[in-house]
Amino acid sequence: MSSLKDNEQWDLVIKPQAGFFDLHLKDIWRYRDLLTQFVKRDFVAQYKQTILGPIWNIIQPILTTIMFLLVFGKIANIPTDGIKPVLFYMSGITIWNYFSTCLVNTSNTFVTNSNIFGKVYFPRLVLPLSIVVSNIVRFLIQFALLLVMMFYLRLTHKSAFYFGPSWGLIPVLVLLMAGLGLGLGIIISSLTTKYRDFAVLMSFAVQLAMYATPVAYPLSFLLGKSYKWVIVANPLTPILEAFRYALFHSPVQHFDFFSLIYSVVFMLLSLMIGLVLFNRVERSFMDTV
Repeated sequence: MSSLKDNEQWDLVIKPQAGFFDLHLKDIWRYRDLLTQFVKRDFVAQYKQTILGPIWNIIQPILTTIMFLLVFGKIANIPTDGIKPVLFYMSGITIWNYFSTCLVNTSNTFVTNSNIFGKVYFPRLVLPLSIVVSNIVRFLIQFALLLVMMFYLRLTHKSAFYFGPSWGLIPVLVLLMAGLGLGLGIIISSLTTKYRDFAVLMSFAVQLAMYATPVAYPLSFLLGKSYKWVIVANPLTPILEAFRYALFHSPVQHFDFFSLIYSVVFMLLSLMIGLVLFNRVERSFMDTV
C-alpha cells in the first residue's frame, strides 16, 4: 500500500499561500479554458433579457457623442484641436468606456461572485481578467463604429483620413487602459470586501474621473489654467491624448513620450499593489463578504 501511495501523481495540489507575493500566476494559464468560459458568460450575461442586445454598444456612444456635441461643442464652444468634433468626442468616449467598464465591473469581483468562490477552487484572478478580456469585444465594436464615422466624413466632407505608423500605438494604449482598469479595480474590490462604502462611491468617482480626463476637451484648452496640473497628473490623460494623436495625427496635438512612460509606471504600480491586496484578501474574504 505504501508503494502505491508513493507512485501517486496529483494533477493539482492546493496549498496555503506562503506570502503576499505567492500569487500562483501559473495557475491562470492552466485554467485558461475556464477564463474563456467566463469571458463568454460575461458578454452574454451583459445583454441577456435585453431587446437590442449588443446593439447597445453602438447606441450608447452615439447618444453620448450627441450630448457632448450639444453641451461642450455648441454651448461651451470648446475647441477640438482641429479634429472634427464628432470624431474628437467619439474617440474619447470609445477608449474611456473601455477603462470605466473594466474598472467598475472589476471592482465588484468579490461581492458579486462570492457564491462561486465559496463552492469550488480556481485562481480567483481569473474572474477580473475575464472582465477585462470580455470588454475588449465591446471596445472593438465601438472602435469599428469610430472607423465607419471617419470613413463617412472622408467621403462626404472630404476630411482627412489618416492611416500611418502611429496606428501601431493603439494596441499598446488599449493594453495600458486594461492594466489600469484591472489594477485599480482589484484594489477597490479588495477594499470593498471590508468597506462597502467604496461600492457606493464608485459610480460617482468614475463620473468625476471622466471630467478630470480630457475626454470632452483637449489638453491644449487648459493652457494658462491654474488647475491644469490636476489633469496632467491624471495617468489616463497621456493615454487618451496619445490615442487621439495615433488616430488623427492632428498638427495641433503632440505625442509626449515621457508622459506616457508616467502612465506605464503608474499602471505597473497599481497592478502590483492590486495583486498583493487581492492575494491577501483572497485568504479570508469569505468571512467578511
